[in-house]
Amino acid sequence: MEYDKILAQIQQEFSDTQPSGKVASYIPELAKVPASKFGMHLYDLNGENYQFGDSAERFSIQSISKVFTLSLAMKVMGDDLWNRVGVEPSGDPFNSLSQLENDSGIPRNPYINAGALVVADVLVSSFTNPKAALLTFLHELTGDTSIDFDYTVAASEQSEGYRNYAMVNYLKSFGNIENNVEDVLDFYFHQCAIAMSCRELAQAFIIFANQGTTLDSDREFLTGRQVKRINALMQTCGFYDEAGEFSFEVGLPGKSGVGGGIVAVNPYHYAVAVWSPPLNHKGNSALGMAALERLTTLTGYSIF
Repeated sequence: MEYDKILAQIQQEFSDTQPSGKVASYIPELAKVPASKFGMHLYDLNGENYQFGDSAERFSIQSISKVFTLSLAMKVMGDDLWNRVGVEPSGDPFNSLSQLENDSGIPRNPYINAGALVVADVLVSSFTNPKAALLTFLHELTGDTSIDFDYTVAASEQSEGYRNYAMVNYLKSFGNIENNVEDVLDFYFHQCAIAMSCRELAQAFIIFANQGTTLDSDREFLTGRQVKRINALMQTCGFYDEAGEFSFEVGLPGKSGVGGGIVAVNPYHYAVAVWSPPLNHKGNSALGMAALERLTTLTGYSIF
């Protein structure tokens, strides 16, 4: 597959496109990111890299981090995790509180905020320093020890995180948060504030295209069974109440973040990351989704 020519065509097709949507503003630091940023990076199972635009610039990965924290939680807790968080699409916005009442404090899936907070609680229980454990995991996946939290973004999230404060307290009222609320939120705000580039995200996500194993070291980070579960959740829940649209248009398991990033995988082929900050009304990168639709159209294959 001539990925270099395909990415060059995607870049050309969207070069004069004015991004639709709006940059996330409810986190003040994210509102400062220029709307014109646009980059894409594809890393295939032959170890080849293809990219264009702002693919090497780091940005706030936000909810993409939930795939990494879920991976760690599955490693330490196994199938017991599913007693505390479900595996069903939510059909509601990512920060909905109303579902928790109906579901007796069991979040629908680990990619909505409520589910990610339960996963964060699991990691706070499992590691003496969960923030260091998460960074170590990312450093091992990418081979880059400079990946870190953006502490300014983390502070910005905390200053405006009223809904997440409400959510974690509500979860605790149902007995589904075991640790101190402040400790769980501190970890959660920092995980969302991790800064990575499209290149680094594609490298980190290659394990979800390669049965849990990295390419350079042949190290198994997850079992094939775990990767199967994580990819299934990305397919059905990775885009909140727009997961069906992403499956329909793109046809790959993936995860978005309100920083404008999207990462997707084509199992046994590649991992790809795209970044464009303006979001559509569902909170997903408008240009990112369009670029990934063109990728699966031009290559002629998705998972379907």
